[in-house]
Amino acid sequence: MSRPIRLWLVLAVAGCGGSRRVSDDSRFGVGRPASAEEIAAADDDVASDGRGLPPGSGSVERGAAVFASQCAGCHGATGREGPYDVLVGGGQPRGWRLGRRPPGAAPPTIGNFWPYATTLYDYVHRTMPWEHPGSLSADDTYALVAWLLHQSGILPDNAQLDARSLPEVRMPARARFLIER
Repeated sequence: MSRPIRLWLVLAVAGCGGSRRVSDDSRFGVGRPASAEEIAAADDDVASDGRGLPPGSGSVERGAAVFASQCAGCHGATGREGPYDVLVGGGQPRGWRLGRRPPGAAPPTIGNFWPYATTLYDYVHRTMPWEHPGSLSADDTYALVAWLLHQSGILPDNAQLDARSLPEVRMPARARFLIER
């Protein structure tokens, strides 16, 4: 019998006797079950149609200040420079789809990749800024999204976003993700 087959048989036999479910959650000695209040506080996701958006509002002008203080260190002064993800610009990403991008293709950005402005709000609100995720207020997040959408050529410079207007924003890449009827 060849060496790889013997190794496979040994591993298969060893795995057969060792798969029992341990129901004692304290076996690692760390953590505790989350309380109902903690779960409810974390259950703040926003759907693509705007369900779950909190009260508040923000303007493009206010968003520029939020971006400068909270985001420019990672994304550059205008969102085009980096050193991390480019957020603004990039043109149309022709010839690629999710998971496949030919060399030289435009990078995925807010204006050419995100299908819904509401999911952009959700992502920014939950995960940014990187060193303090979830620390932006609803007003600051609305303002930041307004500024990013303005920089991407989607909103005018006097735009104001809130739970009513944000779901109405039509993102250029929406049709790439769903077949719309």
